[in-house]
Amino acid sequence: MLTRRILALVALALMPALAIQGYNEYALRASRDAAVRVDALGSARAAATDLVQLAQSLQQVLDLAAVDGSVRGKDSAACTAYLGLISERLPQLSLLSLAEPDGRVVCDSRGSPPGAYSNAERAYHKRVLATEAFAMGNFVVGVRTRQPAVHFAQPVRDADGRLTGVIVASVDLMQLSERLQDVLRFASTTLTVTDSEGTVLVRRPDHDAWVGRKLPPERLARLMDMGEGTRSIAGLDGRERVVGVAEPGGVLAGVHVVVGRDREVAFADIDAATERGIALILLGALLAGLATWFGGRRFIERPVQRLLRGAAAWQGGDLGARTGMGGPSEFGRLGAAFDAMAGALERREGELNGAIARGLSMQAQQTTMLHELNHRVKNTLATVQSLARQSRGGEAQAAQLEARILALSKTHDLLTREDWTGASLREVLENELAPYRGGLDHITLDGPDVALPARYVLAIGMTVHELTTNAAKYGALSTAGGRVGIMWRLAQGEGGGRYLKLDWQESEGPLVEPPRRQGFGTRLITGGMQRELGGQVSLTFDSSGLRCSLDLPLPCSNERASMLSPVADERHH
Repeated sequence: MLTRRILALVALALMPALAIQGYNEYALRASRDAAVRVDALGSARAAATDLVQLAQSLQQVLDLAAVDGSVRGKDSAACTAYLGLISERLPQLSLLSLAEPDGRVVCDSRGSPPGAYSNAERAYHKRVLATEAFAMGNFVVGVRTRQPAVHFAQPVRDADGRLTGVIVASVDLMQLSERLQDVLRFASTTLTVTDSEGTVLVRRPDHDAWVGRKLPPERLARLMDMGEGTRSIAGLDGRERVVGVAEPGGVLAGVHVVVGRDREVAFADIDAATERGIALILLGALLAGLATWFGGRRFIERPVQRLLRGAAAWQGGDLGARTGMGGPSEFGRLGAAFDAMAGALERREGELNGAIARGLSMQAQQTTMLHELNHRVKNTLATVQSLARQSRGGEAQAAQLEARILALSKTHDLLTREDWTGASLREVLENELAPYRGGLDHITLDGPDVALPARYVLAIGMTVHELTTNAAKYGALSTAGGRVGIMWRLAQGEGGGRYLKLDWQESEGPLVEPPRRQGFGTRLITGGMQRELGGQVSLTFDSSGLRCSLDLPLPCSNERASMLSPVADERHH
């Protein structure tokens, strides 16, 4: 049972570590998610900027070409040579051509004869005629090149400014795809560029597999609604991605640049670290559980079992049995005190056997001895059992249990020195207060010498321990200037019996506030005095300091030696 409780405490102690691990995991993932979104959007904007720069450079090229005499004069041979020269210097262009306003080709960089084909139905040709300005087309497969391309067109004007033709630059989409690859910083990153109709112009990777394909209507609608920004969506390949969307605008209006970071790849190192962290926590919990199980059995269960076996042997009449325990630990000191008590009883039994030879009644003395042993063992074990039952809980309660067992052990030591015949009240008080004196005079004892039976020593010792511990934690002994005064006197009762009246008074300590509920220490004090000794306890939580008054009936002088007799047991229990 004790081992299981300690294991539960270990599990509870692991909860903060798990909470910290969970928080760190959340913070790390949030930070990585933000970094991935910044990278995706930044890469998308870099690609969009590159496209804008390409469009601007082509506009400049077409502006210069449009004013050349061979282009304005529509000299087919001279125009073909001129456009061919420009095309050789711009490898990203698959074709340069000049067309009439009605769309018929006049010349191109590949030497097509006039009227070989027509651009009249192309979107870029219609846009130039409609706006008489630089324009971009949509995805097409070139009539002359038979290659996927996107076109940029510029109006050609005569000396009077009238539109007399359209000069067109055809951009090779494979060349454009390789150019935009440079903006991607990670191999797992995807890049998709679509035109105003949602047709794929560029796709990295797998450009050949995707170019010219239209996006599904629902994906195109979602892309149009997103605007610039980042989202977490499934990519074209079905993998979960963090995507950044940029819109170049201007002549590129309707074009969308989408950069996607593979979420699984982006978070791979964090996932691996999480798995390692969980594995280490589980391993640590397993090792802690094993250590707790071993330590609980060795240092708690075994000492308790030895105490119980010794007590059972003594209850069975074997006064020669010993726990064999010792050492500085609380259980060791308690076991040593039990062994000393059993030794004293065994010596008394030897004296009793010697008295038999002198004609004394062996049966009567043996009965008295057995009842005395039974009473002391049962009272001590009942006290330990009550302390353990009332102190269940966390580490603070465990520490209080150890302190109370140590106080009980110290009181047993005091009684053992006197062969369990009793002790003086002053010795009981000094036994508990000595550790707090420190050579100062802030603790005063004032009262006559009062000899107490063993039962009174145990009960008053536990009461003074609780008062001292409370004062050291919260009361007068917790500050340098606090004082504790203990005064006692003997009084005559109405029936002729004697009473011990003891006052514990704290002063010059912290401000005292009445407790909201009655703690175990208070119940131990009142229960011990009233139930064990039939006395009265008064606790006053005055703001200047705690005051505790005890009013205890004392046995007659001829009762001290028989306080642990069977008759006394029946009267008080």
